[in-house]
This record gives sequence, structure tokens and C-alpha cells, in this order.
Amino acid sequence: MAIQQPINGKIGKNGVRHSEGSLSPNVADTQQNHYLAPDRVIPVIFIPGIMGSNLRMTAERQQRLKSSNNVAWSPDRKEDSLLQAADSPRARQLRLDPGATVVDLYDPKSNPTGDPKETAAQRHSNAVPAPGSHLSQEEARQRGWGEVYFASYGELLNRLEMQLNRMFANGKLQPEWKGIVGVDPKSWQAASSLPPLTEADLKQASNGCWFPVHAFGYNWLQSNADSARALAKRINDLMAEYKKHSRCEKVIIVTHSMGGLVGRALAHPTYGNLQDKILGVVHGVMPAIGAAAAYRRMLAGFESAGFSFSKLKEGAEGYVANLIVGNTGPEVMPVLGNAPGGLQLLPSIGYGANWLKITDERGSILKQLPSADPYAEIYSRSDVWWGLLRPRWINPADIRTAGVENTRKLLMKARGFHQDLAGYYHPCSYAHYGCDNNRKAFQNVVWKLKGNIKPEQVDSLAVTLEDGKGKIHFRGPGTDLSQARAAIPIQAFAYEATIQPPAEAGDQTVPMLSADDQSRSGKFKGIFRQTGYEHQASYKDARAVASTLYSIIQIAKQMKWESA
Repeated sequence: MAIQQPINGKIGKNGVRHSEGSLSPNVADTQQNHYLAPDRVIPVIFIPGIMGSNLRMTAERQQRLKSSNNVAWSPDRKEDSLLQAADSPRARQLRLDPGATVVDLYDPKSNPTGDPKETAAQRHSNAVPAPGSHLSQEEARQRGWGEVYFASYGELLNRLEMQLNRMFANGKLQPEWKGIVGVDPKSWQAASSLPPLTEADLKQASNGCWFPVHAFGYNWLQSNADSARALAKRINDLMAEYKKHSRCEKVIIVTHSMGGLVGRALAHPTYGNLQDKILGVVHGVMPAIGAAAAYRRMLAGFESAGFSFSKLKEGAEGYVANLIVGNTGPEVMPVLGNAPGGLQLLPSIGYGANWLKITDERGSILKQLPSADPYAEIYSRSDVWWGLLRPRWINPADIRTAGVENTRKLLMKARGFHQDLAGYYHPCSYAHYGCDNNRKAFQNVVWKLKGNIKPEQVDSLAVTLEDGKGKIHFRGPGTDLSQARAAIPIQAFAYEATIQPPAEAGDQTVPMLSADDQSRSGKFKGIFRQTGYEHQASYKDARAVASTLYSIIQIAKQMKWESA
């Protein structure tokens, strides 16, 4: 049997399609298959979640930090990650400053790596096409695959690229599709009755059409509104480039986590205004109305507390990213507390009331918030111990444009962004997310108080020590707050509050309550309420990927080409 050797098709000057192969000796039994892209193009654009896009620092910030390169954020780089995990709160704030970072785009002409010994190709060497792919590594870099957290998203990008562009061979369905075509979507935990895909569906979707898969990173420290505007320009530019040699009228968007907020803003007329150029959207594990974990993390750090060399070496995606941002409140707040994007992950008004609870030792509720407005009642408060803001934590680098008052302004902008997005979804949307009782998430954040405290005394508790990991010690009700930080032995503290572990279904980050806003909206073509995966690793789950491919085909079927 002849050896099958795929040869990449290329588009040259004036849109001429061609491919190049090499002759082999007569004794070699090799069959070269030359693949040429169809004339119709629907780019599939992946938008990652928070911490899923690689960032680089400005030259000024690199010099200030005395860094040998300008890497601000790139969790695929394990050695850099290990060093950054040991950063002080000041260094974290300086490195992850929304005003001094940009997306680390691939630019082989200028090689903007901040290191004369490192080329752009070396910086983006994390982007690796799967064996047997028609895509070269250079093409993957050009598609933006190296600007995202490839250890987390690479499997998805490769799977989409290979399967969407290899549905049939010699008129026969490719084996990779046999686990999807003809399968009841209930197998992937569809929330309602959806029709199985047929071979006719795939033929209709792929008729003369090419689905190049791109990854578009964004500065997740900045506002998702600004990111949507920036990505709208990139999409318009990309479509214009494809139109030079093909027909390109629409794109399909696939998102992960906070990328879903960017994707919604991308279509929204106030921000990206691209609804008419987006054929459809597939949202994965989106915190549709926020996540209470954002409050918890700014006060107590990320949940993967403590350093583990084995987890770092294994490259556990969520663990690596969380470790770099910080495992304590004093490490996380200088980053996310000054980042518009991070603040936009806090629960919105649509999340509902009373998700922040303060209980006594028996679990009886002493106080719960918000009653209506979390921005004013919780997030902007620095005068009570359960408020979000910690003036002594938020600006260790003493950046002029950062700090409590600036964060309060950012919170009001976050409120406006949340209000604009409330109930807004692209009319052709699909979603999958975790609803797993074994993957508890913070629907509520519960502070449990130790000590005999009455409800009316909760706000007057004076902090003597806060460990930054979710535990606060108090002197007791009625103490003068101006004297609250004098050194006292811990044994003398009669009162303490501790954040309790997460208790509601979800994916260990986004609670079912928030993700289910998509289902409650009644605007989705298909919803998959799934189990079995952790938030950051969701796109490594077979059912999540299958439901994504299913959704993309259903979206692509809707395409009506304007040009003949």
C-alpha cells in the first residue's frame, strides 16, 4: 500500500493556488496528496479566557524590572513561570500592568521580544501543529496560535483545524467524524432535544468551503470592551486579506471563559458591532453573569494554594496560570484589582442578591449581601472587613494611575459594561459548560465567624490580622478601628472569620448559576450542561470538543453566500 504524504496547499500572488512536492526514487512507494484550499472561506476564530493570551511589557517597564526579555505573561514558558511565581506583589503589579502590556503578537519582521538573542519564531515556538496536519508551524504562528496558552488550547486548535478541513476523503466520511455524526447530542449532555448530525449536514456545511482556524489573543488585563473593539479591527483586517483571493463574508467565533464576554461584546453594537459578520458563536464555560470566585481570589488568592514542583512540571494548565498570578490576596489584588478585565469577572447585578454571606459557627446567617448593587455595597467598600478593597494591598508599586480611587472608577465602568451585555447574545449561539456536583464552585462566598457575635456587631469587628488566604482575626465589636493593627499574639484573638470552601455545582471556577444564564435567556440554539472537567482544561474533554464541533457544523449550515 502506498505511503500517504500530505502536501500543503498555498495561496500565492494574485490568489493563485498551488502546492509544491518533490520527486522520489522509482522504488519508493509514496503517494503525494496535494490539498488546495476551496474558494469559499469561513475563518474560525478562537478567543481564549482570562490569562489565556500571552502578553509582553513595554520597553520602559522591561527596563524598570531589569528583565532579560519583555515577557509579561506566557505560562507555556515553564522557566519564566517558575521565576514569576516567586515575584513580590510589587513586581507582579509592575509586570501585569494593563497600561504597560500588549498582546504578544507574532511579528517576524521586527522581532519584538526584548531579547536580541530571541527571534519572534522562537518566542512563538509553542505553536505546534499536530502530526499529519496540513498546517506548517510557520502557518500556525501566522494564525496566532503562539499568542495563546498553547498547552491549554493547542489540542482544540489542532482538532478543529484537522476535522473541519477533512470531513470526507474520496466521498467517504473521515473516521474522526464517526464519533460525532449520527450520535445523539444527549451523549454530550445536551440540555434539550437536538437533532444528530448527518453526513448531509457535513456536506452542506463544507460545500466548497475552507475553515482556517485562527487564535486571537487579547490583553485580558484591559477592559473586555476595549478588547472587543481591538478584535473587531483584527477580524475586519483578516476578512479583507482573505477577500484578496477568496470569498469571505462571515466568521465563526469559539470562546473560552472570559473570552465569552469579549465575544458577546464583539457582536454588540456599542463595542465591536460585528453581529452581521459573525455567522455564529460557540461559548465554552462562560461566566455569563460573573463569578463569585473573583471576589474570593482577590482577598484569598487562587484556590491552588501552595507551590508544587510536580504540578508545574506536569504543566497542569489551571495550576500554572494561578500560581503565576498569586496564591494570596496581597499577590492577586495588585494585579486583578487594577485590571478592568479582572474586575469585569465579578458578579453583576444579574447574578442576584445575597451571594456574600456571613454566618456564625452553627451556619446561621448574620449578614448577607448585596441587596441590590454589589458595586456600591461590596466591591467599592474599604471601610468594612468584608468589603473587597484593601488599600494596603492594592498598589504596592505606587503606580500613579492605580489604587483604591482608580479601582472604584473602574468598578463603575464594569457596571456599565455588565448592564450593556445583560441578556445580549448573538442570535446564533451555542454553549457548553460545567454543571458538576463533584466540581464545586463559589456560587456563594461564605465567611464563617468564630466567636459570639450578634448580627448588628458584624460591621464593627476590628481587624488585627489578615493572612491573605481567607482568614481574618479581630479584636471584637466596638474596637476603635484606628487602633486595629497593633501587634497582638494570635492566641489572644477571640474572633476570626474564614472563607468556607466552595459548595455549589460548577466547574471549580464558574458556578452553574452563572453559566445557566445562557439557558435562561432562551436565545441559544443549543446548550450542553456537562460534567467531568475542570474549568481551564475544559477543551481537553471529549464531550466538550464533540459539542463544539457539532455546534460549528450547525452554524456553518446556516451560511448563505451573497456571491455566486
